[in-house]
Amino acid sequence: MRDLLRRATAPVSAAGASGTASGPAAAEASGTAVAVRAVRGVVCATVVGVLLTVAGCSSADRPPEHGTVVDLVRQDWAHVPGVDARDGVLHVTATGRRIVEQDGSGGVPDPPVDLAGTHLVAPGDVTVAASFRDVTADATLAVLDAPPVIADEFRIESAGVTLTLRGHDLRIAVSDGAEDQDVRDLEPVHEEHVRVDDPEAELAVHRSGDRLEVTSDGATVASLPSGDVLDPGTLWLGLSSERGSFTVDSLHASAPVGTRLATAGPVVEHAERDPEGLQALAARSRPDFLVGAAVALGPLAADEDLARDLVRNFGALTPENAMKPQALSPRQGEYTFQEADALLDVAERKGMAVHGHTIAFSEAMPRWMRDLPTGSEQERSASADALLGYVSTVVTHFRGRLASLDVVNEPFDVDQGTELQENVWYRVFGASYPVVVSRAVHDADPDVRQFVNENGADVPGPRQDALLRLVLDTNAHGGHIDGVGLQTHVYDLDTDTVTADDLAQTLDTFADAGLLVRISETDVDDSEGQDAQAEQYATILDTCFHSDACVSWTTWGVDDRYDRWLDDAGDLHQGHDLLFSDGEPTPAYDAVRRVLGG
Repeated sequence: MRDLLRRATAPVSAAGASGTASGPAAAEASGTAVAVRAVRGVVCATVVGVLLTVAGCSSADRPPEHGTVVDLVRQDWAHVPGVDARDGVLHVTATGRRIVEQDGSGGVPDPPVDLAGTHLVAPGDVTVAASFRDVTADATLAVLDAPPVIADEFRIESAGVTLTLRGHDLRIAVSDGAEDQDVRDLEPVHEEHVRVDDPEAELAVHRSGDRLEVTSDGATVASLPSGDVLDPGTLWLGLSSERGSFTVDSLHASAPVGTRLATAGPVVEHAERDPEGLQALAARSRPDFLVGAAVALGPLAADEDLARDLVRNFGALTPENAMKPQALSPRQGEYTFQEADALLDVAERKGMAVHGHTIAFSEAMPRWMRDLPTGSEQERSASADALLGYVSTVVTHFRGRLASLDVVNEPFDVDQGTELQENVWYRVFGASYPVVVSRAVHDADPDVRQFVNENGADVPGPRQDALLRLVLDTNAHGGHIDGVGLQTHVYDLDTDTVTADDLAQTLDTFADAGLLVRISETDVDDSEGQDAQAEQYATILDTCFHSDACVSWTTWGVDDRYDRWLDDAGDLHQGHDLLFSDGEPTPAYDAVRRVLGG
């Protein structure tokens, strides 16, 4: 995890914008419209892709020009948090997902989108219609141009339209996916609330030319400029509730006669391993050495360039955020494993190892975990049960699917000191909390390799000494730590450069102590030029690759397209730290290939 708030990008164009879908993950629907049940006493929302229009729930009410219909209820929703497909309908419940800031404060909602299932390839007019019933509090349908991008502490919204119904109130929100959006306080470019006289009436949004029109029961309730929202290309769907639940009886996409409409799965399914990729090159000299990258599900689902470059070159992946506590258990006792499972499914299908990230961490905690009481012995005992229950549930769920796992992440203070952060794990268990966590992980999965991951410990000095002592003391008291993760973030080549001599000495130090080393989160700023960046990349990998103690090397990301970070004022910036930039290899990539013999 970066010390700075890093990672994200503006939405990228997905494959299929030309109107064609290919490969086994794409399917086209055409011909006679499929009948859709009309249900009295429910709300019907119809969104028309480049065109948003009003339609009823029954096939008889649908405009006759809609000749292509896809039943989306029957598509894959298995990896969408809060959505349960059973008995022929979709049951949607609130998940409470939020992305908090680095200090645990604030945060923004993180409503789920169907990333690993079905999205639409819609080069022309297209309708997405949903029928809701049993709405206990609120019901939301989101139709987006691309998946939102999820970073460590923020979310970048893509362009799209969201309809939220609460009783008689209909909220209409339009986002334009702008790069200068305030990610700490997400606000749509247009928002309005209108009263719906009959909440059971048909709702619709219509995009035609440069206007968006929202209607209820055929009457216009809002009209506004459309801008570039829902341009021809791909559409991604989200169903969510903030506080309650609802049921989706019908969810379908349709297009006019003569207009192409296709469904498609994640673009990563088309990516193939490259016998000349980085992992293949490394395996010729060190068959057990892993070349990895941190990645998120959204880009793998939507970005052909990134999916291609990841699968071609890397033999391991680290879920960037999907396995952090705020993603896995936003509410105490409730778990949302779906997106993490989808990433692991990708890894298994592509023959990649998975490094889990992370269990005990001072950041990315849901409020219930961060605020566990610790004021009395009785409170600490109850909080210990809650934390250990979380560890057992998570590690048991992923048992057998992880090659290794960060059981403790960034234990020391954020100012490059040597004191343990007094997070909830420290407050509940004391300074020996790594022992407790390590034992609990081992009880749940004795085969997963355990690591303590830290920044600023990749060169000799007090912080490295403190990390070594922590791991050795943990094991001396019954822990099962196999090694350390050294992050090697190089934000500034003037101050953060890692020399070959320093890294070699570091690797020897941990090897002499009987510990393994992962280079776990490499990225290098290019402010001193791409040649200097490439040289630093090559130095780190070369030193690691030629040390028996160093078992893997991982970059914290794949493509600069998703390399975004926040400054102290909250402004979003583009980074240039990785091996690929907009789908093209950088000089650093070429330097890494040469290290591996390519």
